[in-house]
Amino acid sequence: MPSRKHPNAMNTPLLSLENISYRIGDATLISDVSLHLQPDEMVSLIGPNGAGKSTLVKLILGLIKPTSGKIISHAKSVSYVPQRFSVPAILPLRVVDLLAQAAPNRLKDAEREFIFDKLGIHQLKSKQITHLSGGELQRTLLARALLDRPDLLILDEPMQGLDPETESWLYHFIDELPEFLRCAMLVVSHDLHWVMRGSKRVICLNKHICCQGAPSQIALAPEFTQLFGHYQPYIHHHDHCHHGDHCHHKSDS
Repeated sequence: MPSRKHPNAMNTPLLSLENISYRIGDATLISDVSLHLQPDEMVSLIGPNGAGKSTLVKLILGLIKPTSGKIISHAKSVSYVPQRFSVPAILPLRVVDLLAQAAPNRLKDAEREFIFDKLGIHQLKSKQITHLSGGELQRTLLARALLDRPDLLILDEPMQGLDPETESWLYHFIDELPEFLRCAMLVVSHDLHWVMRGSKRVICLNKHICCQGAPSQIALAPEFTQLFGHYQPYIHHHDHCHHGDHCHHKSDS
């Protein structure tokens, strides 16, 4: 598991990966990856299929250990919204049952109500998880993650399978989280339009970090062009953003 310590300086990264590699036999899934994530920073992670994005997420979550390198985390709480979440049809799991698994006393009653209201959870509480639409399930999983008031929130393909209206709504909700829910975010996505429109820092992974930076920078990088072709980024202005200087927004494998 990644070590957890309390930051002792203002500029101490919340999460640091230092020369991380992960191999299975002769196969290298991740090679010499180094990155830092600051508190309240939002970063998008992109890459082709087989690039190692899911492996990197598992390493950060402590589900697997790196073959070499080290992970240093100061996050007391890490929440994860998976790309896929399936429940056997025979299991009578309701939305209210899933939400009840959240850590107690992390949020005030009014703060919990804010999450439920904004994500439209109240009308879903009695529903079986297996009966939810794609958008309803995504909102439920996000609510469950936020109830733990994480220091780090990892979203794996959060817009997958959503209709354009729900996708736009969810993007703005994530973009405008209130102060009590501010946290660092790592958003894994293959949706270039969404990533390049909403991100301030993008990391492009192809077993190693090919390039990283603002969308306007990486769109011109030869490594990016080789993987994705020429892309004209839409630059999203965060005039309404409250993440401060570290407002770095969204972005298998």
